[in-house]
Amino acid sequence: MKKKIKWIVILVVLAGVSFLLYNMANPSNQPAPTMTEASLTFDVTKETIVSSVEVKGKSIYEHEQLVYAPYGAEVAKWHVKNGQQIEKGQPLFELDKSLLQDQITQEEAAIKKVALEDKLKKLINDTSGDELTTEASVEQRKQAFAKREVDKLQAQLNTETIALQQKELDRKRKKLNEARYTAPMSGIFLFDVASKVPQIVADREYIGKVVDLSTLHLVVFVGESDVFRIQEGMSVAVQMNAMKEVPLKGKVLSVSKFAKASTEQSTANQAAQFEVVISLEPSEYLIAGLSLKGEIEISRKEDVVVVPTIAILRESDKHYVMLDKGNGVYERKDIEIGQETPDKTEVVKGLKVGEKVVIQ
Repeated sequence: MKKKIKWIVILVVLAGVSFLLYNMANPSNQPAPTMTEASLTFDVTKETIVSSVEVKGKSIYEHEQLVYAPYGAEVAKWHVKNGQQIEKGQPLFELDKSLLQDQITQEEAAIKKVALEDKLKKLINDTSGDELTTEASVEQRKQAFAKREVDKLQAQLNTETIALQQKELDRKRKKLNEARYTAPMSGIFLFDVASKVPQIVADREYIGKVVDLSTLHLVVFVGESDVFRIQEGMSVAVQMNAMKEVPLKGKVLSVSKFAKASTEQSTANQAAQFEVVISLEPSEYLIAGLSLKGEIEISRKEDVVVVPTIAILRESDKHYVMLDKGNGVYERKDIEIGQETPDKTEVVKGLKVGEKVVIQ
């Protein structure tokens, strides 16, 4: 009798466990539970939903021209100060010309010397009367032939030497014309080192730059999952880290289709980065070098049914919410979703505006 009771108990336990597992696997068949105090209720609304990509980067000037010394010399005079507004064609500085003028004079004298020597040698050869007579020996004829060939080669060498010297002379004359250096564009002039105004410069030494403050870019890098979602012309909401309350706007100017070149050793699992350039609208607060954050608007849908993303539950490839039926009771409601964002998700089918969903 005891053995029979034991088997009955085992069968009852197994039936209870099977029933519990079945209900857990099929929550829609469970009776609607009552809400707890920890539940949160959200309204189903109709709103505009925007999908975006968040980016971060630095602001840079769109237009700038680097200034290099045309040749090495002392600076005779500076016409600008660091940070000064200048106009295109305005003189920036003047270099001392004396050393370069001496070099030009020497080059001109060297060219004249070679030309006169060549002319003199030709005159001597024409008047030397070194034509061989019929009685000249074979050795004499060989020597005369060799001399003529040497003279030809020397004349050719002199011609090439003069051409090279003339090219160098023209280059130095051009430099001399640049001794009074003028601004290549309008903007603000900035020294390479703000506290240092050079008094002596070397040939092609970097001195500073002229920048146009009216237009700036935001340069950012995105991963390969976002690079194909971003298109030229997309709107960008920009925010400064230092002044978050100041709204800024921009537009995507270009999207690189080539990964960023890195000096670091690449690895197989290293994520590729692609450059995105964003043009910024003018603002009195914008300068180069600021840390900026942007939201690139990928897509926008007007007047769609939405619920908070945290209220949507997932089961395999299905989506559902817990619908508030009133009187503290809720039930499962299967839905179809559309566009998703971290905050809101579009509901294509299954809910109506005014209904309420809950989470626990």
